[in-house]
Amino acid sequence: MKLRFALLSLLLLLCAGLLPDAASAADIPNIAAASDLKFALSEIAEAYTQTSGKRVNISYGSSGIFRRQIAEGAPFELYLSADEAYVDALRKDGRTEDGGAEDGGALYAIGRLVLYVPQGSPVKADTELRDVIAAAKDGRLKHLAIANPEHAPYGRAARETLQHVGAWDQLQRKLVLGENVAQAARFASSGSAEAALLPYSLAISPELSTHGTYVTLPESSYAPLKQRMVLIKGAGETARQFYRYLQQKEARTIFAKHGFVVPDH
Repeated sequence: MKLRFALLSLLLLLCAGLLPDAASAADIPNIAAASDLKFALSEIAEAYTQTSGKRVNISYGSSGIFRRQIAEGAPFELYLSADEAYVDALRKDGRTEDGGAEDGGALYAIGRLVLYVPQGSPVKADTELRDVIAAAKDGRLKHLAIANPEHAPYGRAARETLQHVGAWDQLQRKLVLGENVAQAARFASSGSAEAALLPYSLAISPELSTHGTYVTLPESSYAPLKQRMVLIKGAGETARQFYRYLQQKEARTIFAKHGFVVPDH
């Protein structure tokens, strides 16, 4: 009798719409996002949930590693890359939504690179990296943290900047490579590196801004960090809604708040 009553109560709740159906409960899309988006995208996702009542599951990491995983069939529905070239590569692989306005994805932000120096470091922050170079010579700089240039867009920008000032060959022995920019930031904030080349969006975060100083580096010293997102083939309705939400005013305002240049649409 108790079992029959429980089943009847559950049926009544479902009919009344007080419990989610299986389809809506399962529609929590997995999203792959570049590590520089950690603070901005987390805030945007929270705002989206408050507005829509729907949730998304975000994984942060290296854009290049995510690009490879998605090409190999990883179950992501939306991809936010720190380099639009990875989005284009997935499109050519046939892994993205095709047809219509969503075909090539959308440019959602342009990133900026900074030189970050943690508290207590003997290295001084300057836009031309003069003291970084001098510190490498006199022994004050033992480790310079950057993301791996082979698969992290900000790591590639860091390499381009070091090449621009003529210090790449000299500083390679000092480099500690993070799998992504978040790991490179941890090297600096923990004191494992005396300086780091990082995204502006991470340098101004509470986790880093209170534990060091930074200077923004000339945008002429590296290729533009054009960050593009795209829906992956087979994306569900919640992923599509979140993709559209990311292009609306509220989301764009949050991106700008976290240090990104928001492109005109």
